[in-house]
Amino acid sequence: MWKPFGGVFDLPGKIEELGRLEQQAAAPDLWNDPDAARQLLQKLAALREDVKYWSDLRQRIHDAQELAALEDEELLPDLLQEAEALETTLERAEFQLMLSGPYDRGDAILAIHGGAGGTDAQDWAQMLLRMFLRWAERRGFKTEILDELPGEEAGIKSVTVSVSGPFAYGYLKSERGVHRLVRLSPFDSAHRRHTSFVLVEVWPDLGDEVKVDLNPDDLEISKYRSSSAGGQHMQKNETAVRIVHIPTGIVVTCQNERSMTQNRETALRVLKARLLQLEEEKRRQELAALKGAHTDAAWGNQIRSYVLHPYQMVKDHRTEYETGNVQAVLDGDLDAFMEAYLRYSISA
Repeated sequence: MWKPFGGVFDLPGKIEELGRLEQQAAAPDLWNDPDAARQLLQKLAALREDVKYWSDLRQRIHDAQELAALEDEELLPDLLQEAEALETTLERAEFQLMLSGPYDRGDAILAIHGGAGGTDAQDWAQMLLRMFLRWAERRGFKTEILDELPGEEAGIKSVTVSVSGPFAYGYLKSERGVHRLVRLSPFDSAHRRHTSFVLVEVWPDLGDEVKVDLNPDDLEISKYRSSSAGGQHMQKNETAVRIVHIPTGIVVTCQNERSMTQNRETALRVLKARLLQLEEEKRRQELAALKGAHTDAAWGNQIRSYVLHPYQMVKDHRTEYETGNVQAVLDGDLDAFMEAYLRYSISA
């Protein structure tokens, strides 16, 4: 009876693996290697959570089947309600199984950069920031703006945001690439149609989970005054931090925190995430690195188009998934696009 269900998650195999990890965690020399111990305990906690989740779900299905076998009409409304709830839960659980990458469960760092299109592109970057913040809010995720560079007339030139919540990176990695907007420009006195491009980058926020060795000689660290829109409330002290990783040319800035020390720590955190991901991509020998080969935010490179004029549609060019409800998408309704991409990436 449970063969299809077990085939999805392999519950017996996971229970066996859980037993092996618990034996390793009980070893007296566990903390001889603190880093390895922490990774083991994190893996153990995640596996325990998975096994409990799927065990409880299996029990719910079993209980529902037993009630159905009673053929009691008085139980039918409750049984139908539970069947619908189980179907929804199982679909969501199977979807999360697609998030099986090494960092998919963890937090994410999201960066948005205005590209070709001038003020329109900077306004489009602001719209995308709002979209992702709304999406995170829908999921109950915590967000924090780490660095933001305002546009000269409107919008933002760039912004870096940390997103904390279960599977944040697994979901958001689908958004990596160029996002294209077609609309009647509110910044054009003739109200002509404009096309704008914004580059979105996503990295796993590893915190202290994974060590990335940084040679101080490879870092060029400078401080400067934090900026704000229109020059208002300018920091008098130089608390913002810019770090250049000389071997790769990666530049990270942070100006959101109140002290230079906090900004430096946050910037190093972002740098480590980018370096680790770059190394992962090199090892997999992929052409499209998460940061590696730079993608210009311009014509021909878009992963998704948002058209507001002459018709309304959002279309993902990788999966061909599309919807006419543009406003819902801009309000953070992104799950269908993310799911379509994850299914596409597995089958590709």
